[in-house]
Amino acid sequence: MAEKRDYYDVLGVSKNATEAEIKSAYRKKAKELHPDLNKDDPKAAEKFKEAQEAYDVLGDENKKKMYDQFGHAGVSSGAGGAGGFSGYSNFDTSGFDFGDIFDSFFGGGGGFSSFTSPFGGRENRASRGSDVLMRLNLSFEEAIFGCEKKFDLDVIEECDSCHGHGGFDAEECETCHGSGTITQQQQTILGAFMSRTTCPDCNGLGKTYQKRCSECSGKGKVRNHKKLTINIPAGVQTGDRQRVSGKGNPGENGGRNGDLYIEFIVSDHEYFLRDDNDIYLEVPLTLTEAILGCKKTIPTLYGNVKVNVPPGTSSGDKERIKGKGVQNEFRKRKGDMYLVYKVYTPKKLSREQKNLIDQLSNTVLETDEIRKFEKFAEKNDK
Repeated sequence: MAEKRDYYDVLGVSKNATEAEIKSAYRKKAKELHPDLNKDDPKAAEKFKEAQEAYDVLGDENKKKMYDQFGHAGVSSGAGGAGGFSGYSNFDTSGFDFGDIFDSFFGGGGGFSSFTSPFGGRENRASRGSDVLMRLNLSFEEAIFGCEKKFDLDVIEECDSCHGHGGFDAEECETCHGSGTITQQQQTILGAFMSRTTCPDCNGLGKTYQKRCSECSGKGKVRNHKKLTINIPAGVQTGDRQRVSGKGNPGENGGRNGDLYIEFIVSDHEYFLRDDNDIYLEVPLTLTEAILGCKKTIPTLYGNVKVNVPPGTSSGDKERIKGKGVQNEFRKRKGDMYLVYKVYTPKKLSREQKNLIDQLSNTVLETDEIRKFEKFAEKNDK
């Protein structure tokens, strides 16, 4: 097995990075490594999962302390490795794909291990199911304004026929006599050695069933097809997570199900650029608009507005439109919108236009900045 990379190296941050810096670095990595945007890279999903795992640890204050003190060993315990999640699966807005997750219960890798006592026997106490982390692709507009998503999905639930027991007509296990363990004696040069192990016939339950449940094939759990509706609040962005209670992996011995965590991956917009809750928009201007000023129709998230562009506007000049940013329901605040002007110089001119430009150049239109630059050039030539 390949050695795990340092989580700080994975996200490209220092060990002194703040919580905000770690989150920002993860969002950039999530967009950079998203498998849907890197279909030609066969390792894209693996790299994306690595970044998620790193953020699961470094984005959690307690886990980060354990990792800083003990490294990977400090966060390797718990279901599903770092972060306590049982698995990752990518899916788009057409719905969920829970196949990989539930394979662990129906014969796949990983699975639902029982608790083992120091003597080798299984303890029958209830245990909570592990959490599941899923990814959901959202369009820019869906993330900005919120939306409702309806999904068809498979969930693992307790079998109604046998109430999760896996069989009927329970009776005491004849092999272990209800203890769940068996004792074996081995003769060594030091004398007799006694060992206690889990009963192979009842798997530590201390009881067997005369009749196996045909509905769940003795597993005590069944896969049911259900519909799930999720209301996604306005203002989510890449890296944000939403918890859906009880939709994770099933518990053991009557324990409650784990939770489903949905992590959002938000698509970029063709014109709007989002920075946290603020929106940036590059506004193109002609030379005459920049020189003389003009009224410009500006598209915002909430419809068009009219803006007065002041005379003498240069490329890179900014203007704020207050309250036209993202209404973030997660953080209960609304951002602003920033216009960034870009003056475009025409590359092709008609003869008449060239004559007009020549006439304009003969007039005094120099700015202080141009005069200072020309004086600097004169001194530099000496």
